[in-house]
This record gives sequence, C-alpha cells and structure tokens, in this order.
Amino acid sequence: MPYDAPPDLASLSLTEIAAMAEARKLPPVQEWDPQVSSDSLMQIKSDGRWFHDSGEITRPAMIRAFSSLLRLEEDGSYWLVTPYEKQSIIVDDAPFIAVEMTSQGAGKSRKLAFRLNTDDLVIAGAKHQIEMREIDGGLLPYLHIRDGLMAKLTRAVYYELVELALDENSEAPAIWSDGACFPLGKTA
Repeated sequence: MPYDAPPDLASLSLTEIAAMAEARKLPPVQEWDPQVSSDSLMQIKSDGRWFHDSGEITRPAMIRAFSSLLRLEEDGSYWLVTPYEKQSIIVDDAPFIAVEMTSQGAGKSRKLAFRLNTDDLVIAGAKHQIEMREIDGGLLPYLHIRDGLMAKLTRAVYYELVELALDENSEAPAIWSDGACFPLGKTA
C-alpha cells in the first residue's frame, strides 16, 4: 500500500485536524497480554529516527505502523506489542517528536494542533497535556500522546510556542489549548 503524504498542517482547520486525529484507529495494545517476548533489535533515537539492527528505517509507512504498536510499561520499558508477541524496543528519550504546530484562537479559547514525526495529529488539551521536564539543567517541552507515551517538541516548535505564550503574558509564560493551561517555566 503506498504512503500518502499528509496535507500541510497550516492549510487545515482545527475541526479538520480533530476529525483526522479521531479517525486514526490504533490497535488496543494496552489490552493485549502476549506470553511470548523477544528483542526487536530496534531503537528510537532522541531525534526521532528509528533504527533496526543499526540500520535506519526510512520508510514513513513502516515507522507509522510500528509506532501504532508502541506500549510503555510501568517499569519504563518500551515494547512493540501484538496479540501474540511483544518485542522490546530501546527509546533514547521520547518515542515521538512534535515537528509542526498550528494555533487557532487566543488566550483561553486557543487550540494548538501538533504534527508528530509519524504524521499523527494531536490537539493539546486535558488528554494531551504539555509538560516541561528538567533535563541536564534545562527545561524541555513534551506533549502527552497516549498511555504515557510522549512527544518531545522540536526546538522550532518550542520557540513558536514560547513566542505565543510571551505575547500573552511575559511575566508568567503559559499557553492555553482546548480549555487547559500549561505553564512553560519551572513549576514548584
């Protein structure tokens, strides 16, 4: 099956983005409990690139398919899960990268939509929270995707997000999306 490149995020309305995000039906990996396990020999690097046995996976359709099978366990390990087998996968940082963002509205009525490196679309809000994590003495932004799986925002997306927040409140930068407020500085 050929891979269709996604439409330009900026050309879509938030209603269209929400419909596309809702239409993607993911396998119920949280419900599956396979008894067979092995090592997938796969790794997701901190920049979002996928590798198998040290060779980069470059086909977007394969990455998209594998990403739909990702599960994070309570012990922090990552697995690719099917009903019959689960295979461990190394994730250096976050399994997804938010590579593009669009904003509609302002203040409390704003909605932010993100495109991931897997071409999935996510609207930040109560179910998909933005959080700042302290890593190596600095703060990095992450977006909750599903079941504990996170996306790290690229530097360009983060700068765009901060610019929106500073325009509205330079004293205590925070950003609203879909009725939820997310502080962009250190939290107590």
